[in-house]
Amino acid sequence: MNESPDPLLDLLHLLDLEQIERDIFRGESRSALVPRVFGGQVAAQALVAAGRTVPADRRAHSLHSYFLRAGDPGAPIVYTVDRIRDGRSFTTRRVVAVQHGQPIFHLSASFQTYEEGMEHQAPMPAAPDPETLPTAAEMLPRYADRFSDPGVVDRLIEARQAVDLRYVDEPPFATVGEAREPRSQVWFRTNGKLADDPLLHVCLATYVSDMTLLDSVLLAHGRGGWAVGDVVGASLDHAMWFHRPFRADEWLLYDQESPSASGGRGLGQARIYTADGRLAITVIQEGVVRIPRG
Repeated sequence: MNESPDPLLDLLHLLDLEQIERDIFRGESRSALVPRVFGGQVAAQALVAAGRTVPADRRAHSLHSYFLRAGDPGAPIVYTVDRIRDGRSFTTRRVVAVQHGQPIFHLSASFQTYEEGMEHQAPMPAAPDPETLPTAAEMLPRYADRFSDPGVVDRLIEARQAVDLRYVDEPPFATVGEAREPRSQVWFRTNGKLADDPLLHVCLATYVSDMTLLDSVLLAHGRGGWAVGDVVGASLDHAMWFHRPFRADEWLLYDQESPSASGGRGLGQARIYTADGRLAITVIQEGVVRIPRG
């Protein structure tokens, strides 16, 4: 397993796009757990590109995106930003990510100046203290026999070096063949402190949000996931609403469920809470989830 001396610094470097024209940015790419660019990376980089064309006093409050083609991890990604609207309170940006002359991802994001308003939220569900749960490095080796590829455990641990992600209950690959309630919870935070840049925290939460959201679809059918080999799939679209300020370097509870699967697609929806119970983010994603043809 290739361990970086500072995995979080590597991730921050990945999100630090190069500006090559006024509204054109270039991002590096890197190998993921599957032979394509990780969707959370593309979404986070696109949001970085959008955010760098917006005044600092306007914070991201929503994004809506589509994954169009599998990204090539061996090539850079070019992000072109369209300045759709600059209003008195809201700013809208559209971003297209391109590789090899073809769009691979499309994002629309909206930003807003802070204002006072009505307040209410859904209560935070019960969850154990994250410090009592095993880390990825402690938990994953227990399930090494579930994977046909012996290198999967090391790759999964490596992919989680920058982010401390802890499952509340057993992940899908731990209970293959056992259908469970289509709900899943994880706690997460970055493995290190971050600068006080609201856009950075939003982009890191966007990156992590694509890691486990479709787990609840798998749980409903007793499937273990791509690493087990009993499903194939990919993200189709991804939407997020940022309700309240939060820090991605402090514990966040990702409470996920799947209300539906049909037509070769599965839907995941989730709420992300701060440790003190504030509803910070709502997430919805649909993905292709297919049983391999034998």
